[in-house]
Amino acid sequence: MEKGLLEKTGKPLSHWIEVVKQSKLDKHTAILNFLKSEHGFTHGFANFVSMKARKADAGSMDDADLLSDQYKGKEHLKPIYEKLIAEISTFGTDITKTPKKASVSMIRKRQFALIKPATKTRIDLGLKLKGVPTTDRLENSGPFGAMCTHRVRLTTVEEVDAELIGWIREAYEKAG
Repeated sequence: MEKGLLEKTGKPLSHWIEVVKQSKLDKHTAILNFLKSEHGFTHGFANFVSMKARKADAGSMDDADLLSDQYKGKEHLKPIYEKLIAEISTFGTDITKTPKKASVSMIRKRQFALIKPATKTRIDLGLKLKGVPTTDRLENSGPFGAMCTHRVRLTTVEEVDAELIGWIREAYEKAG
């Protein structure tokens, strides 16, 4: 987005952040409307600049803060997350853990798992397992859509068992 913004406008992101600051606007919709009407931005670029100017995008937040926010009010689910991370970390040193606002992506060459505290009582683990049939436990991707092919709902640490670790390892191997 940043490269495209420079190509389209001839000005870097830092310039547009300064323009937003000088406008004294602080609400997302107001900034969107301002950039679109006054500077001819498309919705996508206006959204990008607004998020960056307000430091409201996940890329502007510290990883620890992103994780803390995900588990606010769901602290009892954090041990499940920690067990998943500990197990996944044993697969290899080529894994990138990428916290986002609502989830954590586990990436090798491609994303192979997505850990999301979905409700106050459940973590949804999304997996990329093309060609693997669903079961009662290994469901279709549900709300993950195309990001994952399967989902496993987790409510206790004990559910992070050998069967689950096997599926995660298979997704890891397919992502390499």
